[in-house]
Amino acid sequence: MDTEAQPTERDRSSRPEPGAAEGRSRFALVPRRAARITEWMPGGWVSLTLLLCLVFLLLLSTFVVRPFQIPSGSMENGLRIGDRVLVNRLAYRFGSDPQRGDVVVFDGTGYFGDGDYVKRVVGVGGDHVVCCDKKGRIEVNGRSVDESGFLYPDDSPSSVPFDVEVPDGALFLLGDHRSISSDSRDHLGSPGGGMIPVEDVLGRADWIVWPAGHATRLHRSAAYARVPEAEGAHG
Repeated sequence: MDTEAQPTERDRSSRPEPGAAEGRSRFALVPRRAARITEWMPGGWVSLTLLLCLVFLLLLSTFVVRPFQIPSGSMENGLRIGDRVLVNRLAYRFGSDPQRGDVVVFDGTGYFGDGDYVKRVVGVGGDHVVCCDKKGRIEVNGRSVDESGFLYPDDSPSSVPFDVEVPDGALFLLGDHRSISSDSRDHLGSPGGGMIPVEDVLGRADWIVWPAGHATRLHRSAAYARVPEAEGAHG
């Protein structure tokens, strides 16, 4: 007679699955480790939470969006002194390049002077940009551009004549308040010929977030939509 007790259904169901206890014990270590971290941090969990928020904001500012304060009136009336804008750091990270009409923030060190600047893209690599036609308008690749939609009231497109070819991988940039803007026109004789390398563009200005009464989404100007591509331009 077989006297060995046979496990009942209840006995089998009460046995832990292989590795289950081990898995639970590993996950149980997570809060314990976090608790140990807070033991030596002044403020405990509150300090840890603030630290994680700070790291998150740092990563957000570095790789996604960056706040930028408008330092001068060179982009009036669209961007005013003291406006806070959000710069889209991902706009040109995945094969997309700045387009004519974009408002961009760039590092002007060695080209415009030390620091970051905000200007509008008027010419991209390969473009032939001229000022001015018989009506005083800027021409890009032989097409006259009506910039009245964003140009500062009573400003002319440029009081300085120019005729430039934009090198591949570079941008020709102008402020919207042309009469007070120090931009590519003023640096034609400087290193780089007043052009800014695309790689020095920090991102595209997409939103005005402060002051609240001036908050708005910034869109690419359609003024350059009918400008033909330069001969031999890529893409």
